[in-house]
Amino acid sequence: MKRIAIALLGVIVMTGIEASAVTVLCNDNVVEVENTLADPTDLWVSPEDLTRINGFELKPEGACLDSICIPLKQNADSESYVRRDGQPWVNVSTLARRLEQPFVVDHDEGIWSFGAIPATRGSFLTSGMAPDFALEDRDGKTVRLQDFRGKKVLIVTWASW
Repeated sequence: MKRIAIALLGVIVMTGIEASAVTVLCNDNVVEVENTLADPTDLWVSPEDLTRINGFELKPEGACLDSICIPLKQNADSESYVRRDGQPWVNVSTLARRLEQPFVVDHDEGIWSFGAIPATRGSFLTSGMAPDFALEDRDGKTVRLQDFRGKKVLIVTWASW
């Protein structure tokens, strides 16, 4: 279907016409979205598709994923949320911008790709655990990573290629 938007004093007014299906790549998943709201620059999806794409759920306080909650007014149209013909639509690309989540789009192919959300990567730094392994030190003595449990360890790797 055609994508239609009317620029009016710098504000994009979207019609109720749905755009063609798109493919969204996010969190190592490929999500086929059948219906999107027509927009020449942003990705508007249903709340159900938002959850399928990135795990965020639309709640009264906003779009939430675990402890992350982005305020989202749902009683009036905004840059992040609109209602057309009674159907709610969420702007995934605006949400990504607010989360400082990188994304790229190929409009011709209808493919959107979203990177990792920076706020979700921090938990790995505090809870990430490397698997145990054993190596010989310069003196030929076997050293295991588990020997250093409870201590801070810097692991440096190198390859000649």
